[in-house]
This record gives sequence, C-alpha cells and structure tokens, in this order.
Amino acid sequence: MSFRSLLKSGRRAAASAASVSRLAFSPSLALPRFARCYATPVTVNGFTQLKPTRYGQPLPPSHPHLVGTKETTPGIPQKEYERRRRELMKRLPDGSLVVCEAGEVKYMSGRDYKFRQSSDFWYLTGFEEPDAAVILEKRPSSPRGYRMIMFSSGTDAAKEKWDGARTSPKDVVQYFRADEAEPISAFPSTLKCLATSASHVYLDIPNYSKRTRATTPKSWLKYLSSSGGLSRGEYDSLVDSLSSSKRKPLSPEVARLRAIKSEVEQRVMRQAADISALAHNKAMRFTDPGVSEHAVAAHFEYLCARAGSQRPAYVPVVASGPNALIIHYTSNNQLIADGEMVLIDAGCEYNGYASDITRTFPANGSFTSEQGTLYNALLTVQKRLIALCTEDSGLSIVQIHRESCNMLRTELERIGFSFPLGAGTLDTLYPHLVGHPVGIDLHESSQFEKDAPLKAGMVVTIEPGVYVPPFPEFPKAFHNIGIRIEDEVLVGKKHPIVLSVNAPKEVADVEGSCQGLLGLTPF
Repeated sequence: MSFRSLLKSGRRAAASAASVSRLAFSPSLALPRFARCYATPVTVNGFTQLKPTRYGQPLPPSHPHLVGTKETTPGIPQKEYERRRRELMKRLPDGSLVVCEAGEVKYMSGRDYKFRQSSDFWYLTGFEEPDAAVILEKRPSSPRGYRMIMFSSGTDAAKEKWDGARTSPKDVVQYFRADEAEPISAFPSTLKCLATSASHVYLDIPNYSKRTRATTPKSWLKYLSSSGGLSRGEYDSLVDSLSSSKRKPLSPEVARLRAIKSEVEQRVMRQAADISALAHNKAMRFTDPGVSEHAVAAHFEYLCARAGSQRPAYVPVVASGPNALIIHYTSNNQLIADGEMVLIDAGCEYNGYASDITRTFPANGSFTSEQGTLYNALLTVQKRLIALCTEDSGLSIVQIHRESCNMLRTELERIGFSFPLGAGTLDTLYPHLVGHPVGIDLHESSQFEKDAPLKAGMVVTIEPGVYVPPFPEFPKAFHNIGIRIEDEVLVGKKHPIVLSVNAPKEVADVEGSCQGLLGLTPF
C-alpha cells in the first residue's frame, strides 16, 4: 500500500472512530449551540468525557472517570453535602441566615497559583470555583429545612477562552442542589434584603473599622463594595447592620460538624493515607547516601500526584541527620550522608482531604545499634498512645500528651538517659504536642478543644518524637539523631483504627522497604 493510500485509510479510520465516539455520547449531554460549542465528547477507556469541559470543576458529564453520577465531588455524594447543610441549619435557631464565601485567588509573578477552595465553603457546597458565595436561610417548614442561594461568576466566553469554563447558573442548580443560582454581582443586594429580616446572621469576617474599610476591604467584603452593586451609603448601612449583635461567627458551628468524620469522609481519608503511605514506602527505597533531600521530596510528591493526589497537603520535610533536630525543616537542600537517619514528614491532599504521616529510616537501609535502640523506644511509646485513642478512654489530646511525656521519659531512662532537672530536660528532647486533628485542613480547626475528650469519628495524628542535640547531659551515642513517628488515627468507641497503617514503621519492615525486600520498586 502506498503512503498516500495508507494516509487516506488512516483518516477514514479516525473519522469512523470519532463518529462512534459521538454516537456513544448520551443525548442528555448534548450542547446548545451557544454554550461552548467546541466542547467535544471523547470516549477513552469506556468513559465519555467533554473536552474541553464546559464546567468549572470535574462533574459527572465531563469527568466520569473521577466523579460518579450521584457525586458532587470525587468520592463525595450529593446527599453527603445535603446532610452537612441540613445538620448545620438544624443546630441554629429559627430566623438564622448562614453566609459563606469562596476562597481568594492568590498570585505569583502575574499568574495565579493553583486555586484551593476555602475549607468551610467547600465543606458546605463542594463548589470549587473562586468568586462565589452561598446563603442558607433557615426555613423549618420547607422539606429541606432551609433555602440555598448560590452566587457565582457564571459563564463568560471571552474569559473562558483564556482560563477555561465556569459553571453556568443552570448547572449550579442541577449539580450543587441550590434552590436558586445568581450572579455574584447580586450577592450584596440579596444579602442586604435577607439580613434585614434575619434574627441571627452567621458569617466570618475580619476585624475592621470605618477608618480602614475604604482602603483595605478584606475577604468577602470585596463583594459588598460599591463596584458590587451598592452605593456607598448602602454599603455602609449593610456593613454596619452585619456588625451588630445579630452577627454570629460561623466557623465554630461548622467546626463542630467537621470534627466528626462521616463514613464517606473516613473512606476518602483512608484513600489519601494509602496514597501517602505507598509514597513513603517507595521514598525509602529511592533514598540512598549521596542523594539530595530535595530529590527525595520531589520523588514523594511525584508518586502522590501520579496516584491521583491533587496537591501536597503541606510542604514536605525531608531532614537528614542533624537536620531532623529542626521540627519543621523544609529547606530540603542538603545531601544525605551514609550512616544518617532520614526523617520524612509528608502527605498528600486527595479529593479534598489531607493526610499527615511521618517516618524515620536509615539512609543506607540498615539501623545501627544505637539508632535501632532509640527508634524502638519511641515506637513502643507511639503504639501505646494509639491504643488510648478511643471514646471510652475519656482522654483529651492534652491528656494523651501528658501520657506521652511520662511514657517517653520511662523508655529513655531505660536506655541510658537521665532527667535530673525533671520535665525541662524532656522538653528539650520532645518540644511539641503529641498530635492534632486532621481532615480537610492539615490542622483541622482552630476551634478544636484540646482539653475535650476525644469522640468516635474524630481523626487525629499521634506523633511523638525525640530529637537529641549534642549536649553533654545526653548519651553521646544518640547525639544528632532526630526521630518522629506519626500516624493518622480514626478514634473509635472502643478501638482505634490507624488510617496510615500501610506506611511501614516496625524496624524489620522499614529496613525491608529500604532494601527492596518487600517487592516494591522506587517508582
């Protein structure tokens, strides 16, 4: 066959394949001529997608490989978001209004960073676009118990040519279950109208004064500026009304809901932990003396991204040798030496939820006698602490921290440490709290009550550490060794569940990962 005939044959085959792809595309997804008519259905691996998408985020018609037909965001069904809103409104008094806004776009060198939605706004709506807000109005007599009005930037063909699609008001109603969808420009006037008759308005705004209001409008107040549709007088009147006694903080109310993870959330958090745990496994295999810390950090982030993670949950710590004495060492710019320990504190964010895992391992794959002794002392403490993470224990995170100090002191004394100055010397070796709540945010909420007993459904980290500086009062054999072992723990009624269980931490398993004995490759 000639090249020309082969070319014609290839074109016919391509046209036929495209025809089949279009026929396989559901008629319900047909695009009106005016609505990004260049969005084309393409079938890959049995999934029919829209390329480019006509939505501002992955939704079932455009990303069926990511979002199920009954889901709003990957892994989170529509009914889960509905449950969250209903629970919130049920807890608030009659006549309440909830106002929550999207996160702000942040810029770097004239271009914006990859956008991450405000956590509370995402928790209540699942909407992932900037320039958006939601108002929930309590209505006990309605089937839902509330009315939901979503505000967004809507479609703009000129902007979409450069930055991609935004979700239309019609689709906001369909996929996010809003009762009404309005342009963001209507937010000020709608809020003014509803706030007037509301007895309580729950929202979060920064502190401000009339002196600074005109020059530093922060957060959602930008939507209330005169450019947003209100005159200056109306703007002042609305802001003043919202700062009166009827205004209540929203974040503590949402924090109470976010503290207890639903079964859906627990499942997603386990998936996030599994991705990070596998990356820890492979990072151990990847690490060798002479490799740079930044190469290990980059490898970890690559492994998570390849597995579906949307972003790192935080800047990773890859601290070799004495660098591990710095708790939040993120420079990651030195070479790893033979005989050193390497501490990796890293986790991914997956489908909206953070993971947080720390492992410490020998760079050359084998613990020295001293390294193994100190490591096992800390591991013994960490496993005992995890067993305390139950509702029946009645312990708070502060009480578990006190237990961690007592246990660690006992274990360290057993291997040759002494503490003539009492707790002060232990604080040098172990200067941080034993753990924190984790969820949508790495540190789940500033509203978390550290003195309150843990409840079933909470997810906390348990991360004791020991960091031995080269001080004469500490055994020389352990100088410049820093070790932290951190797991994510789902608090149970009677028994805890370690979500990060697949990250190795027993000495034999750690050495097995480092040496490739567990069947895992670096990639």
